[in-house]
Amino acid sequence: MTELVTDAPVRPGVYLRGTETVDAILKAALSVLLDEGAAAFTIRRIAAACGMKVGNVSYHFPRKEMLIQVLLDDLFNSYDVKLELSVRQPNLSAEERLRTVIAMCLDDIASKRTTRLFTELWALANHNDFIAERVRIFYSSVHEVIGEHVAALNPRLSPDEVRTLSLFISASMEGATPFLGYQKPWANKMPAIAAISAEWFVKLAKSIEPGEISRMIEQRG
Repeated sequence: MTELVTDAPVRPGVYLRGTETVDAILKAALSVLLDEGAAAFTIRRIAAACGMKVGNVSYHFPRKEMLIQVLLDDLFNSYDVKLELSVRQPNLSAEERLRTVIAMCLDDIASKRTTRLFTELWALANHNDFIAERVRIFYSSVHEVIGEHVAALNPRLSPDEVRTLSLFISASMEGATPFLGYQKPWANKMPAIAAISAEWFVKLAKSIEPGEISRMIEQRG
């Protein structure tokens, strides 16, 4: 896979990454979303959080949706760095790579940033089509990463079977967020669940036969 976000549009807004002003706005936006939630995520509140005038923030990011797009782009870029360091190593087998991806995802779900960020993004996405599409693009890229290693582990599967299995693995891990994420009721069980997930998902990816998913659907009637 050469491009991780293949259908993302050109970023909107007037900003230059690395400048003190823009970095301060993005830092404040993430802080507001994590600590105060979707309801507080407004340009006015973000401006107050970083000690700027509303007009200064609006000049760089006229709409809060633009901030969401940049935050998600930055988040996936950080994942790409982790993948490069821990997964895309020539000495690893396909099985080891998939295990590492699964462990990386679940470790990330257990972090404060990811637990809170995606809980709030899902809430925003329920009422905002732009944010819903940005979240869809983000997860499509995650599914591609998982699918790359599923396909390497079981090359007999069709592309659609790989996509379906990757979606299942991703959805199963994301479903852990309200139970095992940061400060969630069973957060202390995350190491055990992560170990089970890595073992079980790898076995599933290795053992599932071509056509088996279709047969499962037929059996359900």
